[in-house]
Amino acid sequence: MLLNLIFFNLTFILYSISTISYIIFLCCKKERWSSYGYRITILSFAIHTLSIVIRGFESNRLPMAGLFESMSFFAWMVVVIFCFIEYRYKLKILGSFVLPVAFLILLCGYFFPKEITPLVPALQSYWLGIHVSLSLFSYGAFVCAFDFGLMYLIQDKALRLKKQNAYLRLPSLEILDNLSYKSTSIGFLFLTLGIITGAIWANSAWGSYWSWDPKETWALITWFIYAAYLHARFLKGWRGKKAAYLAIIGFGCVIFTFLGVNLLLPGLHSYK
Repeated sequence: MLLNLIFFNLTFILYSISTISYIIFLCCKKERWSSYGYRITILSFAIHTLSIVIRGFESNRLPMAGLFESMSFFAWMVVVIFCFIEYRYKLKILGSFVLPVAFLILLCGYFFPKEITPLVPALQSYWLGIHVSLSLFSYGAFVCAFDFGLMYLIQDKALRLKKQNAYLRLPSLEILDNLSYKSTSIGFLFLTLGIITGAIWANSAWGSYWSWDPKETWALITWFIYAAYLHARFLKGWRGKKAAYLAIIGFGCVIFTFLGVNLLLPGLHSYK
């Protein structure tokens, strides 16, 4: 077994333990489980980083090709953003929502081929790292926006039903709405940059900036959904539940753009 896969398997185990710790914290509301979850997440992240770096050396290229590598890097980006938000805002409950998503991403990636294969000529470009990094960073931000939107709906329902004690660990509605907006704004910026760099890369590889490949089409659909979110917020005053629902719908499009298109639709980005 390649060394990177040994570290990946260890990462997978540690993320599962971290996820379980955060779920226990969510259910039992005992502070120590949040502390356990965060410490294990930091350790997992360090080993995950090492796994990605080692795979890069073993493959002699950027480890961002194929669904296994892409999903590993996607999960890594999610945890990067989570760690920053946790450090900046001290939202211990956030891990109970973000870590399960990161774990599920790794779990999906676990079942895809892990062999190191050479890149096709079109992918042998420095644009690979730029385009993929920008796109997956935007997806990571959208994961957090989705989680903040989900937490908003849970908290809103709890307050309306006067069951606030069931969710004492959740931040206020105002904080959740604001953080969802910030995450979406950052994600939208990086998605825009990802689409632009992808178009430039496509032109250098295939002589066309845009070919309406299914991946390109769905990336554009996703972009329009988040553009509608920001437009509605600025000009229509959409906040709260409406914004939360849009964040959740947008995340559904992100998942289909990232995974569904690659598996279900033929095209330049297909891994069928």
